[in-house]
Amino acid sequence: MQPALIIFVRNPVLGKVKTRIAATIGDEKALAVYKHLLQHTKNITEHLPVTRFVFYADEIAINDLWNGYEKCLQSGSDLGERMSNAFECLFEKGFTKIVIIGSDCYELDEQMISGSFLKLNEYEIVIGPATDGGYYLLGMQSPFKNLFENITWSSDSVLNESKKQIEQQNLSLFLLPLLNDVDEEKDITFDY
Repeated sequence: MQPALIIFVRNPVLGKVKTRIAATIGDEKALAVYKHLLQHTKNITEHLPVTRFVFYADEIAINDLWNGYEKCLQSGSDLGERMSNAFECLFEKGFTKIVIIGSDCYELDEQMISGSFLKLNEYEIVIGPATDGGYYLLGMQSPFKNLFENITWSSDSVLNESKKQIEQQNLSLFLLPLLNDVDEEKDITFDY
């Protein structure tokens, strides 16, 4: 079975995306930044030899940037539950080697994503650590539901708490390079 890539996105709605950035540059510019990040994410994923799934936060868009990708809706009460449910859904469909990314990491490229799938031949878990203490990529060979439990989501301890879960379950882990997520105005390194 072909590997699968999950892309978690928010619907690009004025005032609903990049709220920390909007606090300093305004809602319209924050939306422009987010749309730029979405386009970057599409550019680095559209040629990967995997089945691509976009999981929307609020509603599935019919005609948008993600035409040609499988479209799904996120479900769950917090980020961990939503990611766990997405992985579970695709493992149940028979996919092996599943990687999830968001759309906040402008430094992420196609080669890193391809490399993470290759590393899943050797390691049970692959994580791309982010400078904010979270991660920009997570890959698994098979379902490890516990990986999403007892994590303080949207905090600077997500990565360390996740690594602790992996150690407790004696799973093998490969770490990708440390990259920066675009969370605040200072993180914007591109023209939008």
